[in-house]
Amino acid sequence: MLSAKEAAEFAFWEKRIQQEGILGNDHYAYFYTTHFGLDPAFYIGKRVLDIGCGPRGSLEWAAGASRRVGLDPLANAYRRIGTGSHAMEYVASGAESIPFPDGAFDLVCSLNSLDHVDDLDLVIPEIIRVLASGGLFLLITDIHRQPTVLEPSAYSWEIVERLLPALELVEQRHNEYSVFTNEGFGDIYQSLKNNIPYDHSDPEDRYGILSAMFLKRGSMPTK
Repeated sequence: MLSAKEAAEFAFWEKRIQQEGILGNDHYAYFYTTHFGLDPAFYIGKRVLDIGCGPRGSLEWAAGASRRVGLDPLANAYRRIGTGSHAMEYVASGAESIPFPDGAFDLVCSLNSLDHVDDLDLVIPEIIRVLASGGLFLLITDIHRQPTVLEPSAYSWEIVERLLPALELVEQRHNEYSVFTNEGFGDIYQSLKNNIPYDHSDPEDRYGILSAMFLKRGSMPTK
């Protein structure tokens, strides 16, 4: 039985299937590599965890990784819309209690999912716990002040500070939304490709996009 939030999330993806036919995932390779200045070869032999992965097959592109895990509370439900054929693992779980041991992953990412979690205070320590020493955490997230049904965790740009000092900030970027869908939603990925800096002098209350890379203290991986 899905919760109200999970039902709304699943309905969102069903609508996207109606619109797109097949849920594509070609855009993910760019954001895992070029966007963060990482070479595709960096992922060879790496254990990768995508938090709030959704049903698109976000890690199919990373064929050289030793393990590709997508974590999502709806992972079992997503099998009804085709994830069983994807070249990656899906694990049905929220990020508040990640079912893997300490240091299980060389790279953890949250691409447009961190504001969807129910309890950010529980999620942040879990991200840090399962990330191996010397590993990277890649974050792309909406910045907004008002929680919604699908985005209950609202936070400001200072979300970065909540990951310190356990993680070291390597880089961050603040961007404006520049592309919107017919439904009025911001297209986070296309907006990042447009790379328009967020104007902090503009007092308008609006969504922004934070992109940040963190290192769990240890030696910096080769890019």
